[in-house]
Amino acid sequence: MPFYEHTLIARPDLTAQQAQALGENIAQLIAEHGGKVTKTEYWGLRNLAYRVKKNRKGHYLHFNLDAPPAAITELERTERINEDVLRYLTVRVERLDDGPSPVMLAKASRDERARREREFKGEREPREEREPRAEREEQV
Repeated sequence: MPFYEHTLIARPDLTAQQAQALGENIAQLIAEHGGKVTKTEYWGLRNLAYRVKKNRKGHYLHFNLDAPPAAITELERTERINEDVLRYLTVRVERLDDGPSPVMLAKASRDERARREREFKGEREPREEREPRAEREEQV
């Protein structure tokens, strides 16, 4: 069976749990048509580059699929009908990557950087007391 990467944007007024439930419904639909979802990633609520159906944000979901073309056709038909889906994109690929996607890697590095900065601020030693400015200038 061919491999696909599928990304969709869901409405921003959904909760994160509802968006992930939408992903589970997609996985179930693919399984019913003889395919399987090898990886599911929830990228979170992100800003859109431009308004889509009067929305400025959306919940992003990304899937790696191993499914027949008929399953993909049915998936896209279902998503056109579903009002919770703003946009979707399916791309056929030669092979599926097992590791995290570039979006998840960027998010992880951003989170790691923020964590290090918080720890650094907490461990900083107090500054030494300095002499008043007038006394320092007299010494020069």
